[in-house]
Amino acid sequence: MSEHSTVPVPDPADPADPAEELLDVVDEHDRVTGQAKRGEVYRLGLTHRCVFILVRNPQGRIFVHRRTDTKLFAPGAYDMFVGGVVGAGETYRSAAVREAEEELGVRGVEPRRLFKFLFEQGPLSWWCDLYEAEWDGPVAPQAEEVAWHDWLTGEELAGRLAEWEFVPDGRDAYRRYLESTAPGDAAAG
Repeated sequence: MSEHSTVPVPDPADPADPAEELLDVVDEHDRVTGQAKRGEVYRLGLTHRCVFILVRNPQGRIFVHRRTDTKLFAPGAYDMFVGGVVGAGETYRSAAVREAEEELGVRGVEPRRLFKFLFEQGPLSWWCDLYEAEWDGPVAPQAEEVAWHDWLTGEELAGRLAEWEFVPDGRDAYRRYLESTAPGDAAAG
């Protein structure tokens, strides 16, 4: 029996507007240079901070989901990570726990930090702190964040990557994750 539990999904009638969330704006060395609302950060292409958590069940299957069509970034795209932006003044670690628990609709997630990298694609730029976690209980994904979900094997996910539209930062993070976990010297490959 799991010591973890699911929690109620937040009320979708909550007036909080994600575009109004205050974020730290950072430089190319991940040093805070100011703050701005998320909508402005996206509109102006300001560098900010995000967390990515690869969640597996005890059988090694990966939690994969489709983002809702109301998301500010990559609406309706698939993702193999739960996560999101780091709020102003928030640490990467606390954001990783918060985001994993919010999106999975659970309590008790204990993410393990792997590495950090700067994602840049066109006008998009954010620091990504990557984590992994195992979850052995039921999930109740946040309805305003997750439109569909399933637990896929690595092979199933590889097939879906060729078929489905995935978020670009998630694709990049997953490629880096696979390279970091590959046996032997990935550069020699």
